[in-house]
Amino acid sequence: MSERNKREKLPKPDWLRIKLTTDGNYAEIKEMMRGKTLHTVCEEARCPNIYECWSNRTATFMILGDICTRACRFCAVKTGMPTELDVQEPERVAEAAEQMGLMHCVVTSVARDDLADGGASIFAATIAAIRKRLPFCRVEVLIPDFMGNWDALQVVMDANPDILNHNIETVERMSDRVRAKAKYKRSLELLRRAKEMKPKIPTKSSIMLGVGEQYDEILQAMDDLRAVDCNILTLGQYLQPTPKHLPIERYVHPDEFAQLKIAGKERGFRHVESGPLVRSSYHAHEQTDSAHAAMAEEQSGLLRAEDAGLGLESSGSCASAAAGALAGAN
Repeated sequence: MSERNKREKLPKPDWLRIKLTTDGNYAEIKEMMRGKTLHTVCEEARCPNIYECWSNRTATFMILGDICTRACRFCAVKTGMPTELDVQEPERVAEAAEQMGLMHCVVTSVARDDLADGGASIFAATIAAIRKRLPFCRVEVLIPDFMGNWDALQVVMDANPDILNHNIETVERMSDRVRAKAKYKRSLELLRRAKEMKPKIPTKSSIMLGVGEQYDEILQAMDDLRAVDCNILTLGQYLQPTPKHLPIERYVHPDEFAQLKIAGKERGFRHVESGPLVRSSYHAHEQTDSAHAAMAEEQSGLLRAEDAGLGLESSGSCASAAAGALAGAN
């Protein structure tokens, strides 16, 4: 038993109090998910923002079933050995997205280490099905590491998601303690390869705080993500799902989250979402808009710089030619 489990449970601070809003939208989405036999990470992972998001008609679909082949110490999703693969699931997800009238759809999954491609083909099929029904809907995918199967990653990238998200979850020192089977370096390599495969697709990752990390380790994790050109970062407070899960070592004050947001922006992230209740998909459409705008502005700046350089080069060539002509005349 850890020292934290031996001690009295930390009291939850006021800034983590959540307002419950279960209006008509919430009830409608819950009924629809049950009717289409779909799962959401909002429910399975006990997300604290489920009431706000569902009331605003936004949800993160969880494909490949509701049983994960891994048992990460922070995660509330059921673990075990899945019994089947539902090949009709992509179409039902697309139907639900269409029914909700989504303009930004987030799709994640359980880890399916029992499948040769880790479920990559189902991710690709889901992206295609959503695009067929909702051509103007952005599709963000939050993928597992596929156990380092880069051919599987290529399948997902070839489906051209609008955002490729893969979470490192914590700092390097804490990774083996917090995550099951996943490796810190492998997650960074996935993000690097995703950017190499499709340079124009923004990449995103998330770090949860309060599991025993130090401040300088968070900054180092930011640097590691920027080294593989990760564009979007989310930072949030870890909340223990049950007493059997990883204990909370500390509650991070909102002021520290604000400082970390500044640190992230200084390091070049196009968007940083940082706060106690922030989760990877929280305000995902706003994160994407911000990142795309920043990347477009950067690209425009590069083009202007190139044009200016060409102009100077052209001007210099003309001046040299004129000087040569004058010299010849003399």
